[in-house]
Amino acid sequence: IIVWFFVVFGFFLPQVLNEKKLQEVDSLWKEFETPEKANKIVKLKHFEKFQDTTEALAASTALVEGKLSKNLKKILKKIVAKDAHEQLAVADAKLGGVIKDKLNLSCIHSPMVTELMRGIRSQIEGLITGLPSREMAAMCLGLAHSLSRYKLKFSPDKVDTMIIQAISLLDDLDKELNNYIMRCREWYGWHFPELGKIITDNLTYCKCVRKVGDRTNFASSDVSDILPEEIEEDVKAAAEISMGTEVSEEDINNIIHLCDQVIEISEYRTQLYDYLKNRMMAIAPNLTIMVGELVGARLIAHAGSLLNLAKHPASTVQLLGAEKALFRALKTKRDTPKFGLIYHASLVGQTNTKNKGKISRMLAAKTALTIRYDALGEDTNAEMGAENRLKVETRLRHLEERGLRRISGTGRALARTDKYQNKSEVKIFDPSGDSTLPAVSKKRKIQEVEEQDAEVAVKAKKFKAEMK
Repeated sequence: IIVWFFVVFGFFLPQVLNEKKLQEVDSLWKEFETPEKANKIVKLKHFEKFQDTTEALAASTALVEGKLSKNLKKILKKIVAKDAHEQLAVADAKLGGVIKDKLNLSCIHSPMVTELMRGIRSQIEGLITGLPSREMAAMCLGLAHSLSRYKLKFSPDKVDTMIIQAISLLDDLDKELNNYIMRCREWYGWHFPELGKIITDNLTYCKCVRKVGDRTNFASSDVSDILPEEIEEDVKAAAEISMGTEVSEEDINNIIHLCDQVIEISEYRTQLYDYLKNRMMAIAPNLTIMVGELVGARLIAHAGSLLNLAKHPASTVQLLGAEKALFRALKTKRDTPKFGLIYHASLVGQTNTKNKGKISRMLAAKTALTIRYDALGEDTNAEMGAENRLKVETRLRHLEERGLRRISGTGRALARTDKYQNKSEVKIFDPSGDSTLPAVSKKRKIQEVEEQDAEVAVKAKKFKAEMK
């Protein structure tokens, strides 16, 4: 068995001397306790040293990607081809398959090979003579830095970092803008409180304050380029009868500086949003069409990268961002949430409350497909996203029209109004209902007549007895 071993300064190919000892995998480490014991197990067959760091970096990157470099192919043809009966022990099964396909060499990969590699690595300084340990450590550090730099430079996921940073900065800018604008309105409101009710737009408010300054200047200032004519007249009228306090020129200057900051941050936010929109359309066009650039960027940022997001199932995409609510509901045995970050998508927002859960579930399923297409597909067109969005919109339209449909066997037939027909009948008035006296039959029963006759006879006897 010939072992193929990669070290930072070259390709190391030792040959196993005693293959019987390799059968005892659990006790194989004892054979590599000292360099003398290690030399009894393996001996140096061939060592090919790298000429410089560039060659070492090319060889290491090829191994990381599971490819066979030209230099390694020449060495294996030259050394191993002579001993065709020998087996080549490799640490990577994938690379062993590549060597077997291209060079037709028998490669083995097993736990025994792993333990053997571990033993060789522990005694590498004793097996390869002429290399001081300090120089070997410096070469390891240099190659590690070069390989890390190469991975960062050519990483396919590095573009996701720009999206994650951009959406995070956009959220931070929104928070800072809100704080600055609230402070500006409250600060200037002491001087001119009526202006805040007349001008509702924050950016217009700051531009107006920066241009005019003191409220007494509104009468002589022209702000027609900022405000419409009607609002300008209202502002000038309110400035004359304002209830605000008087402030010094230094206070007005500080307020104007704050307005400058608000305007600059607002302009930069607009520029950053355009950058994020273009970046999202370039990296994940189908995802952008389905849920929008902001929601798509937040999903990518929450998952860590586009590739990580593509690994999530549709159910996870639907609840991404609502993890706390989900586990709280599971702990308290209540209803689980129906949506997370995807709730802010336009398709979910335009749905009524009853159908939001259904639409968010369908939107998450279609979004998961578009994410995988963007992350793993070779095409960069947005046709798939447009088709899936059309399907979701059609489903939304069906759900909204369901209330207008008649419940029938198929549920598809639209509700129809029957032709009106007058089916009223002429009824005759019954006068017997007007009497409030109980109805008594004219014919009396025979029993009642007999009882009355008996009572009359008894009374007659009593009357005769009294007369006597």
